[in-house]
Amino acid sequence: MVRLAFSTNAYTRFTLTDAVRRIADHGYDGVELLADSPHAFLPEFDEDDRTRLQETIETTGLSVSNVNANTAMGYYDDAPDTSFFAPTIISDSETERSRRVTYTKRAIDLAGAVGAPAVCVATGRPEPGNPPEQAREQLMNSLHDILDHADSVGVDVGIEFEPELLIECTEEVLELLDVVNRDALGVNLDVGHAAVYGEDPAESIRQCAGHITGVHIEDIVGGRRGKHYHRIPGDGDLNFEAIFRALDDIGYDGFATLELYTYPDAPDRAARRALDALERYTA
Repeated sequence: MVRLAFSTNAYTRFTLTDAVRRIADHGYDGVELLADSPHAFLPEFDEDDRTRLQETIETTGLSVSNVNANTAMGYYDDAPDTSFFAPTIISDSETERSRRVTYTKRAIDLAGAVGAPAVCVATGRPEPGNPPEQAREQLMNSLHDILDHADSVGVDVGIEFEPELLIECTEEVLELLDVVNRDALGVNLDVGHAAVYGEDPAESIRQCAGHITGVHIEDIVGGRRGKHYHRIPGDGDLNFEAIFRALDDIGYDGFATLELYTYPDAPDRAARRALDALERYTA
């Protein structure tokens, strides 16, 4: 049975521990941790921070669905939009790429400490002067380094595909998994990303059966080929009955995590409405 979680990335106006408490108060079974500023920017997230987080998770009784390491914006004071995922694991700069690999390893350590089954990471966009063929080689090298560490900790790594990134659709992520051929590598499947790319999210789920480390849930206006803006379920055009039926059909029994970072001014309202819209599919 699929369980519902909520990501702290909607609660960026609150501390990480306050975000966890609020998500628990709304009745979710799980919480996803934002491994970035302003919550757990890993170069600055020290042992005291980790202890407070562990105590809060234990007190609330929540499970940690995933550690979200898709971004590392804490490295920048004022990052431009084009650097949203930078530094990335495909950066042409060896220094930047190494920094991001190390960052992802720290996210894996955090996941191990809080009992999360997986960490998600995005590939980022190929940079000017770094053609896709070269970026793919850099991706492979980065992933093997990351996965060696994941194996030692016992945490999976889910690639989150997204339109305009190096890995942007179901076919590409499954091809990557086949080429890398590591048990710890899977897919963090964002149903909205599949829809925006032009895929049927339910079919994407079925194609990824056996490889899903986690699921991100949000609504999209326009459904397939819609606008990439995360909305509360029910405010867009995605067919959540079909999505949850597909998850049941493949025997997925992990978390479906609401990722509604687009509601920083009203995260409690977003959390309440999302749970009201989706809990029927997990009963």
